[in-house]
Amino acid sequence: MGLMNRFSTVIKAKASKLLDQAEDPRETLDYSYEKQLEMLQKVRRGVADVTTSKKRLELQMSKLETSVEKLDGQARTAVQQGREDLARAALERKGGVQLQLQDLDTQRTALQGEQDKLMLTEQKLTAKVESFRTKKETIKAQYTAAEAQTKIAESVTGISEDMADMGMSLERAENKTEEMKARAGAMDELIESGALDDITVSGKDSIEAELEQLSVSSGVDAELEAMKAELGAGSEAAGELDSGEEQS
Repeated sequence: MGLMNRFSTVIKAKASKLLDQAEDPRETLDYSYEKQLEMLQKVRRGVADVTTSKKRLELQMSKLETSVEKLDGQARTAVQQGREDLARAALERKGGVQLQLQDLDTQRTALQGEQDKLMLTEQKLTAKVESFRTKKETIKAQYTAAEAQTKIAESVTGISEDMADMGMSLERAENKTEEMKARAGAMDELIESGALDDITVSGKDSIEAELEQLSVSSGVDAELEAMKAELGAGSEAAGELDSGEEQS
C-alpha cells in the first residue's frame, strides 16, 4: 500500500506539473469571467421571470378589482329595486372575489420581495463581475508584458552565449595569428642570418659541410697545379722551337 501511495503521489505531482506548464493564466481568467457572466445572466433571467409573474398577478388583480366594483354596483342596484336576494348574491360573489384579491396580493407581495432580493443580488454580482473583468484585463496585460520580457531576456541570454563563443573563437584566431606572425618573423631572422640557407640548401650539418669544402678545395688545388704544369710545359716547348729556327 505504501508503494502504491507513493506511486500515486508521484503521478499526481507530475500531472500537476504538466498541467501547470500547459496552463495559460489568461485563458483561465477568461474562462472564469465567462462563467461569472453566465451566472449573472441566470440571475437576470430570474429577475425577469419574477417580474413577469408579478405583472401577471397585477393584471389578474386589476380584473378582479373591476369585478368587485361591478358586483358592488349590481348589489346597490338590486337593493334599490327591492331585490334583496339578488343584492345578497352579488355581495357574496363580491366577497369571494375580494378573497381572491387578498390571496393574489399576498403572492404579489412575496414576488415583490423575491424580485427585490434578485435585483440586489444582480447589482452586487454585476459589480463583482465588472471588478473581476478589470482585474482580469490588468493581470493579462501584466502577464503578457512579463512573457515578452522573459522571451527578450531568453533571446539576449542566447545572444550573450553566442557572443561569448564568438569572442572565444576570435581570441583563438588572434592567438593563432600572433603565433604565425612570430614564426614568420623567426624564419625571416634565420634566412637573414644564413643559418636557414645552410639547412635548406645542403641539408647537411656543419662538419659534413666543412669536409666537403675541404675536398672541393683539394680538388681545385690539384686541378690548378695540373694546369700550371701543362701550361709550363707548353711554354718550354715553344721556347725550344723558337731557338731552333734562329740557328738555322
